[in-house]
Amino acid sequence: MGNGIVYSTGQGRMCPVCSKPVAKCLCHQKKEIPQSDGIVRLGRETKGRKGKGVTVITGVPLDKTGLEELGKQLKAKCGAGGAIRDGVIEIQGDHRDLLMEELQKRGWTVKRVGG
Repeated sequence: MGNGIVYSTGQGRMCPVCSKPVAKCLCHQKKEIPQSDGIVRLGRETKGRKGKGVTVITGVPLDKTGLEELGKQLKAKCGAGGAIRDGVIEIQGDHRDLLMEELQKRGWTVKRVGG
């Protein structure tokens, strides 16, 4: 929580929540949905993972919290671990068929990319 300072002569207006200058405050910035062409892309990658394959989902038109929630649900559906990094959902293993059905049920246009 903030310390109650709302203005500082050195910094200007301060955020009452995080006590940072309003220009650098992260707690009141709008949640942005990344630009997308409306197509969710589903692929498989092994690069940089010592040969272990992961299913990669990109282009999902959700904000960060929505993406994290979707990732959590999809990992549970597949019974596998994974991560959400830079707007990309990674799920351990090759679950492209199952995930394609699930994403289409949610109303998105899904394309398979890669081999």
